[in-house]
Amino acid sequence: MTESHLMTLQLHDTLRGKKVPFEPLKEGEVTMYLCGPTVYNFAHIGNARPAVVFDLLARLLRRSYKLTFARNITDVDDKINAASVESGKPIDEITARYIKAYNDDMGALGVKPPDIEPRATQHIDEMVAMIATLVEKGFAYEADGHVLFDVSSNEAYGTLSKRDLREMIAGARVEVAPYKKAAHDFVLWKPSTPELPGWDSPWGRGRPGWHIECSAMAEKHLGTTIDIHAGGRDLVFPHHENELAQSSCAHDGAPFARYWLHNGFLSMDQTKMSKSLGNVLLVHEMIKTIPGEIIRLALLSAHYKQPLDWSAESIESARRMLDRLYGAVQGVEVSKDARASAEVPPELIAALEDDLNSPKAMAAFFGLAKDLNKASDADQRESLAAKMYACGELMGLLGNDPDEWFSAHVEGELTSGEIDVLVEKRIAAKAAGDYETADALRDSLLEAGVTIQDGRDGSTWRRS
Repeated sequence: MTESHLMTLQLHDTLRGKKVPFEPLKEGEVTMYLCGPTVYNFAHIGNARPAVVFDLLARLLRRSYKLTFARNITDVDDKINAASVESGKPIDEITARYIKAYNDDMGALGVKPPDIEPRATQHIDEMVAMIATLVEKGFAYEADGHVLFDVSSNEAYGTLSKRDLREMIAGARVEVAPYKKAAHDFVLWKPSTPELPGWDSPWGRGRPGWHIECSAMAEKHLGTTIDIHAGGRDLVFPHHENELAQSSCAHDGAPFARYWLHNGFLSMDQTKMSKSLGNVLLVHEMIKTIPGEIIRLALLSAHYKQPLDWSAESIESARRMLDRLYGAVQGVEVSKDARASAEVPPELIAALEDDLNSPKAMAAFFGLAKDLNKASDADQRESLAAKMYACGELMGLLGNDPDEWFSAHVEGELTSGEIDVLVEKRIAAKAAGDYETADALRDSLLEAGVTIQDGRDGSTWRRS
């Protein structure tokens, strides 16, 4: 990528509330931190959205920069403790199982491993040191074996989530714990009873609060100020607000992250996904019957900042889209040299550099497929197919053999996407004057129980 391309990346920064040009702290290098899973259960489709979205961003960044990408594992948490009690299994056994499951399941969605995967339990010393610094500087206080961040000591608190501290205090409805000075003060360290995980500290045996974990791990592996901090919109408050407060206070006001990126919520058929409603879909179960690429494309079908409504139609639409892409390259021989020299079209790159506009990028991808379906020259077809594979490498799609992709479908019945592909090929054959191929395609569709109706507005189809 050219130097001018490096300057075109625009990202929507939550802190500034607008889309701004991206410039890393250090020229040619980028640090990115993504809040990863709390490993007490399998990941649901909502957990998968940030993993997929920011995997795409990481792929884009690696074209131009030396990226160091950290995605953490929260392996000490009250939910994990509860899962241990409920199942009767040791905490280490639970976390090891779900760490492996998370990485395997995300891998099935084309999510590449991060450069660093820090675990909370391996960074207790760093957390204790940061908490001690906050106490020493007057931003935290000890009470009844707890250490709490004194929110009133940080004038900038609320800037990320655009919340006014006075309004938060006035609107507080929660019962204040007796050891807290104020309801909005949050826990940095809490005591552990003998049966719970715990580590020695200046404040007694205990364990860290959730928010301090990410601040300590990000500093350890990426430095005092990181370029990009990413996560789901649900983390803006309180998690990321608290991270920002404690990190900047620990480092004398230095910025914690130069850019804050947040993906939108995922809902189920217009209903917010929640365990209480019983509409949580586990990726671990979904990938048993749905190819991971289909799930990935469905997650990229809306702009990452926008809400995404998940439904059976999401899956079917993504399947049809992938069938069209695989149908276009099916039967086209592409040499290693052609693949190696193929470049992603500028319009697809431009779409991704415009705040990761994946729907617009996919439109450019389909433009290539359309051109390939129309092309008759062998060299041109190979060149277009090679470009499609280059797009697929960037987007995390088109990683299967086309013949195997289609043979994996239900035997004996064409999918809607496969029918679309054949109809498109027939239209292209007719346009090129190749009526023999057009008739053969029509006959094969009829044999499969599909009738084509040609009209002034194009060709439509229906199952017989």
